Amino acid sequence: MLMPKRVKYRKVHRGRRKGKLTKGCNISFGEYGLQAIEPSWVTARQIEAARVALTRSLKRGGKVWIRIFPDKPVTKKPAETRMGKGKGMPEFWVSVVKRGRVLFELEGVDRSLAKKALTSAGHKLPMKTKILYRHDGL
Repeated sequence: MLMPKRVKYRKVHRGRRKGKLTKGCNISFGEYGLQAIEPSWVTARQIEAARVALTRSLKRGGKVWIRIFPDKPVTKKPAETRMGKGKGMPEFWVSVVKRGRVLFELEGVDRSLAKKALTSAGHKLPMKTKILYRHDGL
């Protein structure tokens, strides 16, 4: 499971997910990419499920890059707890994904297999995604 080794602060504010990215929205490493169309929090478990679906459909061929990392702790208070007494303990880790972010990239496979693999990985994620292709001119 992905999580940071150390963090400066154990608990963070919720923040906002609105807005569009200017960095991290282009394919940088591979030939094909999976891009987020809407903002969302992606948990470490969802990233792992998408990665497993991607590598299984590639049948261990090709190379995969994961472009997001869960570095934000999400806290929860125990069930049936009265109000007050501070913020809850960190329960899981999420990555804040804004509109336009490239989540996964891959190379070394043909176009039809890449489309099938990225579609199956996109079904594991909590937002709408689209598949990007690197143009031959880049």
